[in-house]
Amino acid sequence: MQLPIYLDNNATTPVDDRVLDRMLPFFREHYGNASSAGHPFGWTADEAVDQAREQVAESIGAAPREITFTSGATEALNLALKGVAEAYARKGQHVVTVQTEHKAVLDACQALERSGVEVTYLPVDADGRLDLDALEAALTDETILVAVMWANNETGVLQPIPEIYERVRDRGSLFLTDTTQALGKTPVSAEHADLLVGSAHKIYGPKGVGFLYHSKRRPRVRLVPQVDGGGQEDGLRGGTLNVPGIVGLGAAATLARDDQADDAERLEPLRDAFEARLVEALPDVQINGRPAPRLPNTANVTFRGAPADKLMLALRDLAVSTGSACSSDSNKPSHVLTAMGVPADDARSTIRFSLGRFTTAEQMEHAAAHVIDAVTSLRGDAVLHS
Repeated sequence: MQLPIYLDNNATTPVDDRVLDRMLPFFREHYGNASSAGHPFGWTADEAVDQAREQVAESIGAAPREITFTSGATEALNLALKGVAEAYARKGQHVVTVQTEHKAVLDACQALERSGVEVTYLPVDADGRLDLDALEAALTDETILVAVMWANNETGVLQPIPEIYERVRDRGSLFLTDTTQALGKTPVSAEHADLLVGSAHKIYGPKGVGFLYHSKRRPRVRLVPQVDGGGQEDGLRGGTLNVPGIVGLGAAATLARDDQADDAERLEPLRDAFEARLVEALPDVQINGRPAPRLPNTANVTFRGAPADKLMLALRDLAVSTGSACSSDSNKPSHVLTAMGVPADDARSTIRFSLGRFTTAEQMEHAAAHVIDAVTSLRGDAVLHS
């Protein structure tokens, strides 16, 4: 068995060989600019982009014209949040989101606040779930947009997106959901959103490319572009298209749709057995987000008495994280766990294990044994030096 074992798939995934094979020709033979309409090199690139747009749209039940390619989920979320806020400023200046959202949403909302938009940050319960009645109570005639992620990147907790969408739609507001972690792990459909965001590198595609779905039907969502220049992407996102990345995203989206059920069926028992072994062998272990519905690949585990920074140093055979890759260099306790009511010391003793398409039972057995040994050793050292 090759070490270290990669258990940080919520941060990023390796590129699937099937995706890479599809991308490689567009680095070498088919290197044209998709905007070059006067020769075959440009035509080939443009056709590849069109095919990828169809693949992404099909994977979420949307129309190709409703897909805008971006540099990733962060840009797509900024385009959605800021683009809607500017386009609908005369209708209202109130946005509703959740305290456990990804920093890409929270930081964009803070930017909106600086421009005069009112933002309501809704709390969650101890399992990380949003209270639907609290959501409905927060909606006003000024509310133009509600943003709730489909699945949390740290805990894997799933929000009841179809029910949320129904309540938001009934009040006449737009609904945005970040499906960056959900795609490929649980069924996702544009049927339950007006705007929806995804990223290639979370679904075994390349880094540096993502997409925004924005409805052009029910209702037709208006957006103000946030990147000007060149008029690409129907004028919504200027700049030369990343053709190899877009091709990879299209291939990855198709695989995510086709493999999702089989991957979930295989990974959930591995995750559950891993958690059960930790709970059985170690006292004072808490599985955060359980028993709420969760992604099948994610285990967010608190080891009281074993600080995460020291534990990660001891886990040399495992590639894991303390939470979101975008904030892993911060000494602050996780904002997600804090919102769930987890004490700061417990939050600082928490590690996220996220399995992936290539994770094996043998790897998870080794990981559990390694974690048990490391936690036991750390707690013993703490007692000796207390």
